[in-house]
Amino acid sequence: MELLTLILLIIIVLLIFLLLKKERVFGMQTEFQDKKAQIQVIDNKDYRKNIYELLNYTPEGILILDKTKKIIFSNNSAKKWFQIKLNENISGFLRSPDLINSIDQAFNAEKSNDLEIEIRNPSVVRLNITVYLDKNNLFFDNPSCLLFIRDLTEFHKFQQLKSDFVANVSHELRTPLQSIKMGLETFENNPDLKNNSEVKNLLPVLTSQSERMENLIRDLLTLSKIELQEHIRPTHEIDLNELIEYVIKTYEKIVSKDNIKLNFQKIDNFKIIGDRDKLIEIFTNLIDNAIKYSDKNKEVAISLKKDGNLNIVSIADQGIGIPKESIHRITERFFTVDPSKSRSVGGTGLGLAIVKHLVSQHRAEMYINSVENKGTTIDIKFNAF
Repeated sequence: MELLTLILLIIIVLLIFLLLKKERVFGMQTEFQDKKAQIQVIDNKDYRKNIYELLNYTPEGILILDKTKKIIFSNNSAKKWFQIKLNENISGFLRSPDLINSIDQAFNAEKSNDLEIEIRNPSVVRLNITVYLDKNNLFFDNPSCLLFIRDLTEFHKFQQLKSDFVANVSHELRTPLQSIKMGLETFENNPDLKNNSEVKNLLPVLTSQSERMENLIRDLLTLSKIELQEHIRPTHEIDLNELIEYVIKTYEKIVSKDNIKLNFQKIDNFKIIGDRDKLIEIFTNLIDNAIKYSDKNKEVAISLKKDGNLNIVSIADQGIGIPKESIHRITERFFTVDPSKSRSVGGTGLGLAIVKHLVSQHRAEMYINSVENKGTTIDIKFNAF
């Protein structure tokens, strides 16, 4: 009996020992886990703190919004530009329906948007804003929306100054040019002067150069106006079949004179959102170039095709073509592959520069493919209506 009691006591002691040991082990593990979690929290806070410091050094303005569009972070640049208070709604100082709509789209559709807005702060300020959804919770524990803001005001002021300068100079040149043209017309209508051998030789040159100067001034004014309006998106429904047919009719006499065939392949329901006058300017320039730089008895093919949600207009000539090394420069102002040929056909070197800006305004894309002495094909890809 005493032996049994002794054995029971030993078993109880062993159980107590093991229990205490287990508790210490579990306690240590729990404590270790708590410390580990604490370290992770501290690391996470330090990580975000470093990000916030980095954002403060960024020259672009950066705002972070929660789902209710309240500002939960603003960097130093944004604070300089705007009088910002945390937890203030973004619509309090950036009053733009397009911006609010883009933020809603970012939260709902999880996609980035890029837009330009104009606000008064108190003077007119033009901003480019990229809206980005932080769906991985890098900056805050809940989904947030980042606004990357770039101030384009000075750039647009410079563009305005440049356009005004070109417009003013071009306008001032028109008056003396008209006087010169009137003088040349006087020579042309005076038989005694016209029959003079020196005048007879000079008159055609002076007349052609005055016409070229007039075209140059016209194109400069057109380009200046287009640059100012490039950010304004067209809003009208345009049938490109009808519009291109209209442009082709204006060249019927010219092509019949040089026996150049204009082949137009239409497609039903070929509509886009655009500006009629500016689309006429695009296709007038492109068709005019295709005719000017083609030899007699050649063909200019204008074809329409669909590719998914794109409407593509293709203009192909069988002309002199463009050297491969010059294709990337062909839309630069005043750049011509063959200056003597350009002068002989009355080119100003601004036609494709005008086309490039007008295509950009329509949010379309232009592709140029050319082989020297074989011809050039220009494709313009519009979003289908």
